[in-house]
Amino acid sequence: MVSSRLARNSVVRGGVTAALLVALSAGARAQKPDPLHAWAGGADPAALETWVNARLAAVKADIDKVTAVKGEHTVANTVRAYDDALNELNLAGNEAYLMYAVGDAAPLRDKGQALVAKISSVQTELNLNQAVYKALSAVPLPANDAATKHYVERALLEYRLAGVDKDDATRAKIRQLQDKITEQSLVFGRNVADGKLEISAAKAELDGLPEDYITRHKPKADGSYTLTTDSPDFTPVISFAKSADLRKRMYIAYNERAYPKNVAVLKSILETRQELATTLGYVTFADFAMADQMIGSANNLKAFLKQVDEASHDIADKEYDVLLAYAQSQQPGLKNILASDYGYWAEQYRRAKYDFDAQSVRPYFPYTQVQEGILTTAARLFHVEFKAVPGAKTWDKSVSTYDVFDAVGSDHKKLGRIYLDMHPREGKDKWFSSAPVVPGIRGRQIPEGVLICNFSGGVAGDPGLMEYSEVVTFFHEFGHLMHHILGSQGQWSNGGGFNVEGDFVEASSQMLEEMFRDYGVLSAFGKDYKTGAVIPRSLVEKMNAAGAYGRGNWVQRQLLYSTYSLQLHDRAPADVDFDALWRQDAERFSRATFVDGNRGYASFTHLTGYSSNYYTYMLDKVIAVDFFAQFDKANLLGGPAAMRYRRTVLDPGASKPATQLVKDFLGREQSLDSLKLWMNEQFEAKGTKTASGN
Repeated sequence: MVSSRLARNSVVRGGVTAALLVALSAGARAQKPDPLHAWAGGADPAALETWVNARLAAVKADIDKVTAVKGEHTVANTVRAYDDALNELNLAGNEAYLMYAVGDAAPLRDKGQALVAKISSVQTELNLNQAVYKALSAVPLPANDAATKHYVERALLEYRLAGVDKDDATRAKIRQLQDKITEQSLVFGRNVADGKLEISAAKAELDGLPEDYITRHKPKADGSYTLTTDSPDFTPVISFAKSADLRKRMYIAYNERAYPKNVAVLKSILETRQELATTLGYVTFADFAMADQMIGSANNLKAFLKQVDEASHDIADKEYDVLLAYAQSQQPGLKNILASDYGYWAEQYRRAKYDFDAQSVRPYFPYTQVQEGILTTAARLFHVEFKAVPGAKTWDKSVSTYDVFDAVGSDHKKLGRIYLDMHPREGKDKWFSSAPVVPGIRGRQIPEGVLICNFSGGVAGDPGLMEYSEVVTFFHEFGHLMHHILGSQGQWSNGGGFNVEGDFVEASSQMLEEMFRDYGVLSAFGKDYKTGAVIPRSLVEKMNAAGAYGRGNWVQRQLLYSTYSLQLHDRAPADVDFDALWRQDAERFSRATFVDGNRGYASFTHLTGYSSNYYTYMLDKVIAVDFFAQFDKANLLGGPAAMRYRRTVLDPGASKPATQLVKDFLGREQSLDSLKLWMNEQFEAKGTKTASGN
């Protein structure tokens, strides 16, 4: 998942008022010891606010340059100053979002939250600034610079979608609505981050869980264990705990951790979004949110989801039928599989059918080795070099820092810097995401990005043994990071890898996931953390065969989330019943039986980040597996497709329409053919056992 401080927040196309900009004096600019990082001077609320205000003062100064142009508007005197303003705005927003997500104390996170709202308001104000729009409109589009031409055309489109051509009263209303959406979206996310719940488990209920998991949890005086809904606790319980009651209690707690707080918050967001859409001339917010995306409209999306449903429905049915038959062989009399038990039975089935126990690979994936392995894989695939920066100043001592250098050519120029904040902390965002820290501007400013994750490890004595699904998640998020670094080498700050159309942003991350299955990739870092023995090829083959099982169900689950997020935004909010719709969609797309008490929509943060556009994951999975199919499976990292992929998909950033990026690499538009092959791979696996274990 990509977390961009504003762009993914309620499809903000525009966000403090002109009076605020005037109030931010140029004097604040003189107080910036480091123009790129607030934490360089110590991360505390007052210092963060001073730093952000300095950035916003710079925004005003740059916008003044745009509107002060006398005579002809040009790329040099107008577009450059405009992009400089966006650069300062992005720096401020990235920093405020980062402290909101990972700040080491509640006051700092509170200040980050308040500042994100303030910066969003500045963005709205800028996107409704008619003088800036007129200035950009007056710039002759360069015929010999396709990237700049696309950049300006895209900027003008966003201005029109923001409502820049509306009258004063309407634009004032738009500002108020955008501010409210941002504020409520931040509250929604904070309620999820702060909503960690605890459940108590008896010692006997821990049967089936990994030994290191149990060791990490110390019993209380009465012999019971306290587990939380944080990912390192939740995922193993759902996957491995033999106790169905413990799995159910954990499942319900996880899906209620922001309930009921976020019910009223989500209702307010939907009402405000719909009012914004109608104010801008759209019937629904969904159509508004998709107007500048690859998909184009809600009707186009519905047609796409229907095609994917037709391609995956029967496969998901077949998967469930074999899973239920297996579960019934182990538990006679079982009529159906509860959603809280699906992960457990799928794991048990994989053990029987493919002779694969997910716990068997964990000793080969201690966190530190995985991190180094992913860096090594990315270095070979993308032709870059990573160098650790042990003395780098960061917001927390646990954060690892690496500089990225180009390995192509002889100059080995520095391309950027990455930060890895990879383990849970109290109050830290509970999800797994990648976010920009510093935008890139060729010759002026190198890009920086961060991974915000919650993997086990990072504590003395805990090797942080990872499940293979967690390693896949690491690959996924790192794909975002590389898109940002490699795609942000152009001349425009707002034209980097994270600035592509929102429904293309998950393609690079999902493509990198597929690399995980290659034995050559895994054997380079998959080594037993005690003995150093390399992971056996036979084990990887079993893991891959087991991992291919359930892809139809995965696609149907994506359709559930995509459909739900669309339905919340393609009708009047008064017609939406969160619980009824959540259950209806779950029963339509999930073969497992719905569990009463599941209110996962209240912690579904993509509803604020992607709004109606969660379909991004499904569309980009289609594109990603199509991309991966072009690689030489015998030489994934060293074959010609790797460099061609970097040059045609990643390096351009947002300098071209995403549809063109796809065509540049594939030579055509994406198709569902590769997805169909990907889903059916499980039924073509060789050498597997019967589900009974024979």
